[in-house]
Amino acid sequence: MMDKIQEEMIERLMQEEISAQHIAGANVLVSVKGNVIYQNSFGMADREKNMPMRRDTIFKMFSMSKMATAAAAMLLFERGRIDLYDPVENYLEGFKNPIVYDENGGHPAQHKMLIRDLLNMTGGLSYPEETNGATRATDALFKEIVKEQENGKTTPTVEMANRIGQLPLGFEPGTAWKYGTSADVMGAIVEVVSGMRFGEFLRREIFEPVGMTDTGFYVPAEKMNRLAMTYRHIDGEGTAPDRLETFTDNHLGMEGYEKAPSFESGGAGLTSTIEDYRKFGQMLLNEGTTIEGRRILGRETVRFLRSNQLTAQLIDSMGWESLRGYGYGNFNRVLLDPAAAGSNAPAGVYGWDGWLGTYITLDPTNDFLFEYFIQLCDAGTTPVTRKLRAIAYGML
Repeated sequence: MMDKIQEEMIERLMQEEISAQHIAGANVLVSVKGNVIYQNSFGMADREKNMPMRRDTIFKMFSMSKMATAAAAMLLFERGRIDLYDPVENYLEGFKNPIVYDENGGHPAQHKMLIRDLLNMTGGLSYPEETNGATRATDALFKEIVKEQENGKTTPTVEMANRIGQLPLGFEPGTAWKYGTSADVMGAIVEVVSGMRFGEFLRREIFEPVGMTDTGFYVPAEKMNRLAMTYRHIDGEGTAPDRLETFTDNHLGMEGYEKAPSFESGGAGLTSTIEDYRKFGQMLLNEGTTIEGRRILGRETVRFLRSNQLTAQLIDSMGWESLRGYGYGNFNRVLLDPAAAGSNAPAGVYGWDGWLGTYITLDPTNDFLFEYFIQLCDAGTTPVTRKLRAIAYGML
């Protein structure tokens, strides 16, 4: 009876979101011990094409791509191909002689950026913003990349990382936390070390063994009719109601999803389905073993992957309301204080979200997985995401 109540709560919340023009549609999935105990699709994947949301709808994952990039890094780590204290400049020339930008202007960095700084967002890299000299420089680079793409010039993954490396840093590596382009740089290091394109490494080493048949850096022509449209919410003015508008702009250097891109963004480039990411998440919950029993990562490697890597001082520098009560490590949020987070999940749950609202939580204690996938600009982890997660935990 309790499970039926929880299901009704999810469905009511989703219908309210769709009716209020907050989202066009959504996928929700909950599994326990590898068994899907709830899955439903709501609304439309593409309203303009009258395409309903389905379990096999393909989503632009944006920052949830980082979890796959973390797994790739852990594969190289446990094979002895990289050391987490290796300087990034050992693999990418652009990271030599970095400049740190602060209130006094630019000056040479006192410390080299390490691979562990990439994985933990402590290297001083940023995303495009207008807050200071470092973030403005990043903004200028991405605008330059988009302009080049419009003129027919493409930028391969390693070249993109080297250009990022020439930007000023926002702080001395290792001294603070700042969300930025670290996973794009990590993807380039995977490419350099493996000797194959980053996307090919992911396909061979993770996606195919895990059974992620709908995941990659572009959507093949025969699957384009399953790709969800991206929307942005527009607040109504006066008597005009709130509404959704389609969003088709280039974002973070993405070249489009119809063909293989030259820049395979480890931070934002993947497309996938809720089912594919369930398989990926269950592999991690199984401590490195797929649903079918194939070993991808070692048990202790996964335990390291899901652990907080930040000191208390670094956690204090995070400053995100949605990360209150969380630490961070290896491109994952890690719940440390459920009371501070206002969560009925236990300490140790981890995962990440995406710019368009794709979200996953993995709970090793309960072998529990929760996913909520939408395609809404600037969504990330929303209050509705947290409500749905709390309802899902009510199913236990």
